[in-house]
Amino acid sequence: MFKIITSQFLILQSKQVTATGIGLFRLLYGIITLQEIFFLLYFNHLIFDPTPYIDVEFPMIPFFLCLWGIIASFIIIGYRYQFAVITNYIFWIIFVNFTTMQRDFDGGFDSFMIGVGFFLLFMPGDRAFSIDSLRLKLSTPFAHYSTHPKTTVSSLSYYLPILVCLGFLYFDSAVHKLFAEHWRNGLGSWLPSTQPYYVSSLDMSFLLNNELLQKTIGYTILVFQFTFIFFFSNHRLRSIYLLVGLGMHLGIALSLNIYPFGLGMLICYVLLVPFKWWRVMGNLVTAKQHSLTVFYDKQCPLCSRTILILNHFDIFNCIDFKNAQNHAPNYSALSAIRPEALLLDLYALDSSNRIYSGVNTYIQILKKMRYLYPLGIILSLPGIHTLAINKYRSIADSRARISCDSECLISPTMENNTLYHKIFETFAASKPKAFSRKLTKIFIAIVILQLNSTLHYGLIYRLDFNAKHSAVSTPIAEASNALIMVSLTFLGITPHALYLHDHFAGYDRILAITYTDQNGIEKWLPFVNEQGRLLAPNWGRVQSMWANIAVTPNIDDIRLKKFIMKVTAFWGHKTGLNLDNTVFNIKLKRISAPSYWVHDQLHKNFTAPWTTIGTVKWTGRSISYDFPKNINTL
Repeated sequence: MFKIITSQFLILQSKQVTATGIGLFRLLYGIITLQEIFFLLYFNHLIFDPTPYIDVEFPMIPFFLCLWGIIASFIIIGYRYQFAVITNYIFWIIFVNFTTMQRDFDGGFDSFMIGVGFFLLFMPGDRAFSIDSLRLKLSTPFAHYSTHPKTTVSSLSYYLPILVCLGFLYFDSAVHKLFAEHWRNGLGSWLPSTQPYYVSSLDMSFLLNNELLQKTIGYTILVFQFTFIFFFSNHRLRSIYLLVGLGMHLGIALSLNIYPFGLGMLICYVLLVPFKWWRVMGNLVTAKQHSLTVFYDKQCPLCSRTILILNHFDIFNCIDFKNAQNHAPNYSALSAIRPEALLLDLYALDSSNRIYSGVNTYIQILKKMRYLYPLGIILSLPGIHTLAINKYRSIADSRARISCDSECLISPTMENNTLYHKIFETFAASKPKAFSRKLTKIFIAIVILQLNSTLHYGLIYRLDFNAKHSAVSTPIAEASNALIMVSLTFLGITPHALYLHDHFAGYDRILAITYTDQNGIEKWLPFVNEQGRLLAPNWGRVQSMWANIAVTPNIDDIRLKKFIMKVTAFWGHKTGLNLDNTVFNIKLKRISAPSYWVHDQLHKNFTAPWTTIGTVKWTGRSISYDFPKNINTL
């Protein structure tokens, strides 16, 4: 087995493919991270304050979140890539393990983002759609703009993250699903979608009320997750797994209010896109012929750098940049312009032989690039156009020209300090077999860590609850837990027992909070509405706090009071309520979470009546509760 894995790694490492998917994957990962940072900033006081707005324990949290946001922006644009992904990885670990995010506000995808972030450390995310690739080009400004840095990568950088981040996750999740009755009945996707706490604002009843469709979806997910790890790399089945996976996670993002998890999983499918699809899509979106020809002075450092920058952002290949010294005489439309004048400005010629110069050339460039058309319009506005001309002339008339010899045309020499280059291109290229053996050992170690988590929680824990009390199994269980702690913290390997039978069994009551204003009118706090749905933006990790920790099949009085305190303090402040003069009402609704299919179960849960079971009152910095201690008996 060791030799088979080693030889397969050796084959994948030697195969070079386009870097487009890796670049897009990096960009989307950065966007998902940035939106989660914005979410944390908005709910900063709810998540991190012991008592929102009243007892602020971590006043520097917003500052560090902003720093993290800057790093996420670097990842999006591909600037200082290696530094950015390392710093982002550290931020994820620190915030998840040293704040209340993991204990009380587990977003359901934090461990996944840590695992993906770990692989990004070793992936060539700077090879496409990045500022770093532009910086590499600018290191030799006199090289022709078509002299690009390397844009191919090892296919191993695609397959290995998919295998671990998706394949291991799916298989672990499928093992857990076997112990859930509703999953065995084919209703794994149906049941969460009928529970008010879990659904988004989209009404999916027209799909939920089709029993055959729901069971088909449920069993398809089971088969998909069990077989993914074995067949996703098969070139005949890859597109099928891609489409099924996209549909599954897009459905999660749209139908459930855990959209960060759905979107986080979706971005990994960029790596599963067949390589030839990128070529086909590239041919579809790029221009068949140039719509603008720009002439520049190749011996001018400023002009050469400018052309390199413009060409880098011409992603649709709409513009052709030519050396004015060699190519301008071949165009009759430019014959009336003195050769010296062609070197003083940027001149452009469109498909209708219209000539543009200076700022007007830049305007046409922006317009012809398609996606920058609005900037071209803005630059042509009166006032802005005049200011641009004055600034352009001050730069163009003062630029220095130097002669360019053969040394100007050397390849880019800026040092590549990424871990991917050092490990997968430098070391692997010099010692391919040794590299494959070392990588196989690392991979086997990750497999062991994943098996430890799957066997511990997926089988042993579920099959023998008394095993942990025996003299033999106790040390083994402790060692297993220690390994799980390490693998969870640094690799994001965790049990994926999401929305199973032990989660919904007995989930027959939900709670909401209203308040009585000074006029005696009862209003709903902007948290849980009359239907029982958690309102946006209380989704993601806030939904997890309320639906998975505060309100569970067996409600814990201490935890419930803690989160009622947090919610009333946070949303009371957000809605401008005077806490001392406001009475909050705790409401209870009976719902049903059957493991068998029931027609229109979602609307039945929506329309169930509410009962007021108690009140909550703030007095200064303290809160008092007046409702039954054991809500489970109601």
